[in-house]
Amino acid sequence: MAQTELIEIDELVDEIVARLLALPNLKAENVRNVRREFSKRLANTSPQIVIALSLRLLQLGRPGFEYRFVAYELVCHHKAALRSLGEKDLELLGRGISSWGDVDTFACYLAGPAWCQYQVPDELIHRWARSEDRWWRRAALVCTVALNNKARGGSGDTARTLEVCRILVSDRDDTVVKAMSWSLRELSRRDPQAVRAFLEEYKNMLAPRVLREVRAKLTTGLKNPRRKVDTSVNK
Repeated sequence: MAQTELIEIDELVDEIVARLLALPNLKAENVRNVRREFSKRLANTSPQIVIALSLRLLQLGRPGFEYRFVAYELVCHHKAALRSLGEKDLELLGRGISSWGDVDTFACYLAGPAWCQYQVPDELIHRWARSEDRWWRRAALVCTVALNNKARGGSGDTARTLEVCRILVSDRDDTVVKAMSWSLRELSRRDPQAVRAFLEEYKNMLAPRVLREVRAKLTTGLKNPRRKVDTSVNK
C-alpha cells in the first residue's frame, strides 16, 4: 500500500476517533450516524483502503465496542469491500472477539455473508466450530444465520447449516447453546422439515434449551410463546 494511502488511513482513523469521543453518549444510533458519515466519504474508495481502515480501528486497543462496531459496519456497507473479503481478512477482522456483540456483529455482518457467497471455504467455518475458544465456536454457528436470512444475502442452505450444527451438537457452553437455537430457528423458516428431522435425530444430544425453543418456533412461530392465561371459572 502506498505511503499516501497509509497517511490517508491514519487521518481518517483520527477523525473517526474524534467524532466518537465527541458523542454525548454511545447509543447505537449515534455511533451508526458517525459510521454513515464516513461510509459516504468512502463510497468510491477501494476495498483495500476500507478494510485497512477497519483493521486500524480494531488495532487501537481502545475500550468500548463502538470502535469494532464502526469497523465492521464500514466494511459491511461498502459492497466492494464486503465482496472482496477472504479467509485472511476475516481472521484479522475477527481477532480478539470476546463478547456477544463482537461475535454477532462479526458473523452477521462480515463472516456469514462472505461464506454465504462462497468467498471462503466451508473448512474455515468448521475450524472455528472446533476451536477451543467459545467465541469462535459461537461465531461459526452465527455465520449460518446469513445462509438463511434474506437480509444477509441468504436464500437458504440446509446442508451447510446442519453441517456446522452437527459439529457443535453436544456443546454445552451457554453462548454456543444459544447460537445453536438461533441457527436452527433461522433455518426453520426455510426448511422446517429438515429442522424437525435434525431435532429428532439428535434429541438426546442437544441442550434442552435448544429443543424447547426450536420446537416452539416450529409450532407457534415464536421462540418463547407466552402461556395463555386461564380465565375459566373451573381451573
